[in-house]
Amino acid sequence: MALSKAALAAVRAITRLRPGIGDSYLRQRSAEDMSARLVVVNPRCRLDDLVVPVRDGCQVPVRVFTPLYVNLSLKRGLHVSEDFRGTILFFHGGGWANGDVAFYTESCMRTALRLERRVVSVDYRRSPEHRFPVSLHDCYDVAKSLFAGDILTDVRPDRIVLAGDSAGGNLAAAVSLMARDSGEFDPCAQILLYPLVYNDHSESTIFDSVRENGEDYLLTRQAIQDYVHMYLGSPADRDNPYFAPLLSPDLSRQPRTLVITAEYDPLRDEGEAYAARLEADGSDVDCYRMLDGIHGYFLYPMTFGLVRDTYAILANFLDGAALPSKESDKAWIHLLGTD
Repeated sequence: MALSKAALAAVRAITRLRPGIGDSYLRQRSAEDMSARLVVVNPRCRLDDLVVPVRDGCQVPVRVFTPLYVNLSLKRGLHVSEDFRGTILFFHGGGWANGDVAFYTESCMRTALRLERRVVSVDYRRSPEHRFPVSLHDCYDVAKSLFAGDILTDVRPDRIVLAGDSAGGNLAAAVSLMARDSGEFDPCAQILLYPLVYNDHSESTIFDSVRENGEDYLLTRQAIQDYVHMYLGSPADRDNPYFAPLLSPDLSRQPRTLVITAEYDPLRDEGEAYAARLEADGSDVDCYRMLDGIHGYFLYPMTFGLVRDTYAILANFLDGAALPSKESDKAWIHLLGTD
């Protein structure tokens, strides 16, 4: 399914006007900070800001989004856990250098309300000031504390879902692998939205989507390489499976997984390859490709059909909610999993 000519022309024009990441990531942070200040807090969602100590003594901020209707029965003298349907531990995208909890506040509020779950968003330290594996260790240590009940006393570990988009999807996948290898906690599921999971985004990469979609769809091949360059601490890190999970020789014993990719995303093929590897190594996997989608679309308003459809897929994965039955209503391809 092709983008309309007008939409494609607009996306191409914006892409070609964008400066290089190495020269613009600080300006992008400033723009994101200004955007975050315009967010209006939904009165149906409570926001709590906490800090979590991590291995090097740093205090990592987290923001907890709790749907308030979870507690309606408290007025009738009943006790209802705020864990309700479960807790989503979310790692934001932005190439490890951009994005933060404030910029993702609107998206996390929406997710908490639509999926009827508490969302815990991690403000991990960003590159290039903090390079691999600092961001990953921040996310892992927050996850370990959450599973241990040290952040939220009513959390049910068997209902914690790891989730992330883009670089956050990379972090979620890596945290899941580290949890398996350490045996310290056991996520029940993970949700990876257009994740980066491979280490080669040059013209010679094995993935066609990097070449096909690497110039005209906002996230370019060069931008990916720039973000990776700012994130990695040394050239050897590029071959570390905790940086590029697709390189792991063993993807067994992973939680139930949902991978969602976008048709016009350079990262499309590696996300789908990761889903296929997980399935081949014995995990329960669903993988959807969103037609007409470009990288980062999940942050768009709910007026976009792709965003509404993605939430329908998330609700189906988490709770078994029905998906549209008519082929004409579908804006995706279901690549892996049971229909």
